Amino acid sequence: LFPYYTFMMITAFHPALLAQPISANSIITIGWPVGAVLLIGSWLTTAVYVYRANGEFDRLNKELLHEACQ
Repeated sequence: LFPYYTFMMITAFHPALLAQPISANSIITIGWPVGAVLLIGSWLTTAVYVYRANGEFDRLNKELLHEACQ
């Protein structure tokens, strides 16, 4: 959450920082790739969580329920 909220705070309180073009002849600003990295990072974080939740966490939950029922 820290990177996302940092991006939002910069956008809210210092938008000129992210509005700078990447290069002198570019119409793409710094904010576009930073936002894309945040989006891709959130997808990857979600994918890692789903992978672990469907594997390790389900196994731990089954073990816990098995021990609780005994």
